[in-house]
Amino acid sequence: MKRMILLCGLVLLCAKGMAQISPVPSGVYHWADAKITKSADRESRKFLQGSTAELAFFEIHATTQQKGAAPKPAHTQTDIEELIFIKEGKAKITVGNQTQTLGKGSLVLIPPLQSQSIANVGDGPLTYYALEFRSKQPMNLDRSAKAGGTAILNADSLVYKPSTLGGGIKYMQRPSAMFDYLELHITELKAKGPSHTPHTHVDTELTLVLEGNTEMIIGDKKYQGTAGDIYLMNSNELHGISNAADAPCKYLAIRWRNNQ
Repeated sequence: MKRMILLCGLVLLCAKGMAQISPVPSGVYHWADAKITKSADRESRKFLQGSTAELAFFEIHATTQQKGAAPKPAHTQTDIEELIFIKEGKAKITVGNQTQTLGKGSLVLIPPLQSQSIANVGDGPLTYYALEFRSKQPMNLDRSAKAGGTAILNADSLVYKPSTLGGGIKYMQRPSAMFDYLELHITELKAKGPSHTPHTHVDTELTLVLEGNTEMIIGDKKYQGTAGDIYLMNSNELHGISNAADAPCKYLAIRWRNNQ
């Protein structure tokens, strides 16, 4: 009987491990459907966890710290690179020896082995998305350092550039510890209709809806997403986003790849 219990436990453990590294399917991940974990002064929403063509591990969650929440102790990721994007509120973020106070729309790229901490210093809740990456290739800290290492981008310092369809903000286009190529930008579509015709590329792409109502074609399916929702398009998958309403929409696009 003990052997049977032990065997069942090992099977469950192996199944859990396999689930953690299963490929993340393309599609939409809704804010309202994310699994919520709550504590006294904060809550976390987990959107997805798994792998992609480039990544052995990939996770997205959103954390909300209530006003006055006690910050957690600084911590360091040994083999994980992180992107932090502030959805609402004001954060005091420390990475290594750099500390800045950042508001909505600000973004931080944190290479592995960098100490980090985030505190709510605003008059209301602080909510931010955290994206965690571990590449299938060995992490490259030298490549990261040559590209600038830690990046702390204050939304107040970024430039909005108008376009024929609306406008946008460029965050970065560079290598990192986990990627040969990493690109982030915001696009705003002021009128109903597509941003561009559906297309493919080798990059995996993620779209985080910030405002408005959107529709995304992925392969032969159509998905709808509103503020807080996330689209994931795996490598070489046909996709195209549209503004689904007569009011403006805005989204953050993140693309990454590793050269083979």
